[in-house]
Amino acid sequence: MHSGDVATRNPQAKNLTSAQPVDAVSLAIIEQLQEDGRRPYAAIGKAVGLSEAAVRQRVQKLLDQGVMQIVAVTDPLTVGLRRQAMIGINVEGDLDPVADALTAMDEVEYVVVTAGSFDLLIEIVCEDDDHLLETINKRVRTLPGVRSTESFVYLKLRKQTYTWGTR
Repeated sequence: MHSGDVATRNPQAKNLTSAQPVDAVSLAIIEQLQEDGRRPYAAIGKAVGLSEAAVRQRVQKLLDQGVMQIVAVTDPLTVGLRRQAMIGINVEGDLDPVADALTAMDEVEYVVVTAGSFDLLIEIVCEDDDHLLETINKRVRTLPGVRSTESFVYLKLRKQTYTWGTR
């Protein structure tokens, strides 16, 4: 099982940094859903001062715009994904084709364009060491434009949350 089988990818993620500002009511709805992603729209409506229908419409708009996702977050170990790694990638030429190819890989959880020692950082979640090696050696390193990679294999995950709120 690959991580792409567990959660739907966010097709608008590429454009998140240029998204329109979100108003205070929508931010309050997001906070409610971050506390409990299964909270009923009627309860959210009471908390933010809207009707259930208005909350439903706003949530759909936030989903459509790629502002947020509602997904089941799993513990990779419990679903058979025992190896995680951060990979720093240096690219020759245009970053976009490499970033797009990485984004399409099921094992890649996120792709970040960076400034500093690496052009891209990716997180990979795999079934085991063999799967990780295959992914890095046969799929990531062979992409046109990839000049070098450096792997940081996770030995123990100490914290992983998605509750940073809407600061």
